[in-house]
This record gives sequence, C-alpha cells and structure tokens, in this order.
Amino acid sequence: MKKVYFSEISGNSLGYLALVAGLGLLVLLGLAAFWYMEYNGHWVTGMNDQVVWGIPHVFAVFLIVAASGALNVASISSVFSKTAYKPLARLSGLLALALLAGGLMVLVLDLGRPDRLIIAMTKYNFKSIFAWNIYLYTGFFVVVIVYLWMMMERKMNKYTHAAGTAAFIWRLTLTTGTGSIFGFIVARQFYDSAIYAPMFIIMSFSFGLAIFILMLMAIYGGTGRPLGDAILFRLKNLLGVFVAAVLFMVIIFFLTALYATEHHDVVRFILSGDNIYTKLFWVVQVILGSLVPIAIFYNPVTGTSRAWIAIGSILVILGGFVQIFVIIVGGQAFPLVLFPGMEVSSSFYDGVVGSYTPSLPEFLLGIGGVAVALIIVTLALKVLQFTPNSLADEDVDPHYVKAK
Repeated sequence: MKKVYFSEISGNSLGYLALVAGLGLLVLLGLAAFWYMEYNGHWVTGMNDQVVWGIPHVFAVFLIVAASGALNVASISSVFSKTAYKPLARLSGLLALALLAGGLMVLVLDLGRPDRLIIAMTKYNFKSIFAWNIYLYTGFFVVVIVYLWMMMERKMNKYTHAAGTAAFIWRLTLTTGTGSIFGFIVARQFYDSAIYAPMFIIMSFSFGLAIFILMLMAIYGGTGRPLGDAILFRLKNLLGVFVAAVLFMVIIFFLTALYATEHHDVVRFILSGDNIYTKLFWVVQVILGSLVPIAIFYNPVTGTSRAWIAIGSILVILGGFVQIFVIIVGGQAFPLVLFPGMEVSSSFYDGVVGSYTPSLPEFLLGIGGVAVALIIVTLALKVLQFTPNSLADEDVDPHYVKAK
C-alpha cells in the first residue's frame, strides 16, 4: 500500500456553505424546540406518566450507541492491525466524537431541568447505572481525543496501538453501560435482561458502520476525491455481518424471554399484539431494517452498486432507530406488573397499555442532535486533516493488482 496523504477539504463551494447553513438552521430549530418544551413544560409533548422517555430519548440513545460503533473502523485498524482500514481511522474517531456530542445534547436538553445535571455530576449514587454513564461518556471524549492525537501527531504514532486498545475497551464498556440501563430495570417486563448489554454492543457495530459508510460516500462524492471499490465493499460486507448478528441477538433475546413465564405477556405484546410496536418491529426492524439490507449487500448485482449500498445502509439506520423506539417506548407502553398473577385495575391506568404520540418539538429536538453531529464533522473536515486525498484501490488496497 502506498503512503497515504491527508488534507483538509476546501470548504469554499456554494454547496458546502449551503450544507453548513442548513445544518445550522436545524440546530437552531432543535434549540427552539427545547426552549418551547422548557418554557411550557413537558405537557406539550406526547410524553405522559406512563411513557416518560419519548422520541428525544430514542434519538439520544441511537446516537450514543452509533458513536461507539463508528469507532469500530479505527479499532479494526489499530487494535487488530488491518492496514486496509488505517486511512479511515481518523474519520472514524471524528465521527464517534460527533455522534456522542449530538446524542448527549439531546439527552441533556430532554431532562426537563437541564440545570439539575450539575447535581448528577457532583453527587454520585453508584447504585445507579446513570451515574456510571456520566463517567463513561465523558471518559469516551477524553480517550478518543487522545487516540486521535496519537494518530495525527507523527511523533506520537508509536503509541497509536496502545491508545486504540484503550479506546476499544472503553467503547465496549460504554455500550455495555448504555444497554445495562434497560437490563437493570427490573420493574419493566420488556427490560430486565442481561442480553441487553451484548445486544447493544452488536447494535452499535451495525448502526455506527452504516452511518460511517454513508458519511464516507457523501464526503468523497461531494469533494470529488477518489473512493475505490475495495474499501467500500469491505465495509459493506462487514456491515452485512453485523446486521445479521443483530438479528441473531434479537432472536436470542426473545427466546430467552419466552423461557420465563413472567415475560410471556410482554413478548406476546411486542410480537403479535394489535399495536404500532408489533407493526414497526416486523415491517421496519426485521424486514426493511435487517432482511432487505442483508439481501442487498450480498446480492451479486446490488452488492456491487454504490446506490444500492447507500440504500441498504439507510435501511439499516432506519431499522436501528425503530429498534431503539420499540425497546424504549414499547417497553414503557406495556403496563407495569405490580402484583404477578393478579389483575390490577384502578383509575391510575393500572393494567392499561400506555399511549404515546410524539409531538413536533420532540422530533425537532432529536433532529437538532443529528444536525449537531453532522455540523461538527463538516466543520472539522475543513480545519483539520481527517480524510485521505485518495482512497482509490491502487492507493489503499494492499492486494491491488493493476489490470493489464
């Protein structure tokens, strides 16, 4: 493989300026939505006493999980010494930081009282997984920034493997902590499972890589830099494996839940109920978000088409978002089992399936978080050398053989 040269993008075109302006507008709309909900109270949202985590939390958790997975490309390069992925490591680290920043912005602004975050950051209850996650999220920023420094400063390159290993371990711990938020909640029948920790790790691999592929194609397509088939097809095939692994973990999750009688009702509610969560699970998460992308990636025709690879990646992201929605909102909608084996009925909605209709401000806040992540990447590419000048096959593929 030839020596890879990195450089900033020019960022002087009308398209680039329009992109920054558009993303900035979305960020402002997200902040306006936050102000509207903060000023009027959360009664203006679709959330209620039964569903207290809504669409903003879905966006936040999705972005946080994807942030861990976006770093996977860098980990493959540094930790597992796969030289073909080395030119992508810097962009991988940048995207991981940006996604986490966007996710945490939504999470903090959806608290209702963001100022109380100061209490959470100064007084810790280590029996709470939320307290652990404060360390995990802030530590992720520190570890990945140091990792990027080791990669981008020539004198520090010898420490890249050590920094990459630390980042790899930290991101696995971070995703384990995020999954454990749900796994440790024993009061909710759809949560309360140790499977959530490994399932969230696999989900992060899938979501993060799908976003990374789309970003890579957009950056190199928008700047006119060459992007060869070798690296793109490697990433596409890897994404197919991750998507299949997520589907496998979902199957294991439900089989495990079916083993315990106490979970039979909630499994029936998700898999065969007459509700929106069942439809989203089967149509969007399983079919459109899993089976269709796998078919696209491994079909000899669609698997070699960049347009189809992009479509498959978009479907993976859509399916992943819906998967988080079903977990968070669907898990809350199912009524609490206060007295196992007994029927509970009262004026406080006991035994009643929770209703939730997302409001526009909730969507705007979530989209604002996505825009924050994208604008961080967009501006960083202009000021720092995160992307190689060329990812053509002859420049990055160690097994490239020029056709005669």
